[in-house]
Amino acid sequence: MDNKPVTFQFISEPSDVNYGGNVHGGSVMKWIDQAGYACATTWSGNYSVTVYVGGIRFYEPIKIGEIVKVEAQVIYTGSSSMHISINVFSRNLKQPTFDKKTHCIIVFVAVDENGKKLPVPKWIPESEEEKQQEKYAKRLMDLRTQIEDEMKPFL
Repeated sequence: MDNKPVTFQFISEPSDVNYGGNVHGGSVMKWIDQAGYACATTWSGNYSVTVYVGGIRFYEPIKIGEIVKVEAQVIYTGSSSMHISINVFSRNLKQPTFDKKTHCIIVFVAVDENGKKLPVPKWIPESEEEKQQEKYAKRLMDLRTQIEDEMKPFL
């Protein structure tokens, strides 16, 4: 299968503002989930649900009125899960280039109408960059297992 990034572009709006006058982190998280959903559902061909969002890193604020670009791409697949890399960029309308503002990995699972997991097509990395992304996803899976073990007494 072709693993082209799913890309959303739009202008941040005044309704996205936080108390500091920038785009609210919750708005960015919503855009991340929407782009991830579109990517996962396109890849799997089935309805997909978010099962994990990890390590959201906000590098710089997004200003109201900037063009926002959200890119989502599969970087690893399990039997029913899809690990999606999400990068959020923005730029001033008068500037030609985008700057990275946020990054995270989000994991989706394909499910049927009863919520039962469905198999997903296997993603096979081809380029060296894709192989590095897959290694990154696998390292993060190991770290998530460690974090979950640490959290068990508090759940």
